[in-house]
Amino acid sequence: MGKIAVVLLFLALATPLWLYVRRSRSTERRRFIQDYAFPKGLDARLLKRCPELSPAQVALVFDGLRQYFEISLDARKRLASMPSQVVDDLWHEFILYTRNYQTFCNRAFGRYLHHTPADAMSSPGAQSEGLRRTWWLACKLEGIDPKQPKRLPLLFAIDGQLNISDGFHYVPDCNAVRSQSGNTSRHCGSDLGSGCSGDGGGGGSSCSSGDSGSSCGGGCGGGGD
Repeated sequence: MGKIAVVLLFLALATPLWLYVRRSRSTERRRFIQDYAFPKGLDARLLKRCPELSPAQVALVFDGLRQYFEISLDARKRLASMPSQVVDDLWHEFILYTRNYQTFCNRAFGRYLHHTPADAMSSPGAQSEGLRRTWWLACKLEGIDPKQPKRLPLLFAIDGQLNISDGFHYVPDCNAVRSQSGNTSRHCGSDLGSGCSGDGGGGGSSCSSGDSGSSCGGGCGGGGD
């Protein structure tokens, strides 16, 4: 067998094995995120920021943070912006548990997931691009059509659902926003879905960031490399 044939055979055998290992690692990390026991006292720290939340609402915020971490895993080191103020508050508190957070990141992502504020993004359109990516991946997790959503994914719904006063409030249909002249307090979901091709997280997909100043979306920075 010639050298070229040997190389081709090796590639033919190695590629499926590499894909299998990658999928297995991703599945293992996702399960770790879903089953992770957050540090004791983290809920109390959130309540200091948001004392109006009930125990059930606090649990919902933790669900939102888990969803964001799953999205960050799916984003594959690309920026995923945070669309929720209350979930961002919880993320900030978790980061203060420095050892727990570092250990969590190593197990969940194989790296440290940095938090970058919106005003420290590398370019004016980075926040918008990252927000679109988060929208697509959140919709994928919940089985929602990102271009014609009938409802909002948890991360985009939670601030409005919990009536967070300084939160980011979304509606699924952008026509509802446009019909209210001068309405700048609500952002819309379907415009986020119309600006991307693919799932927003893969290496070949692209997200338009040309409307970063519109009512399309708002958020609190995000995580990525």
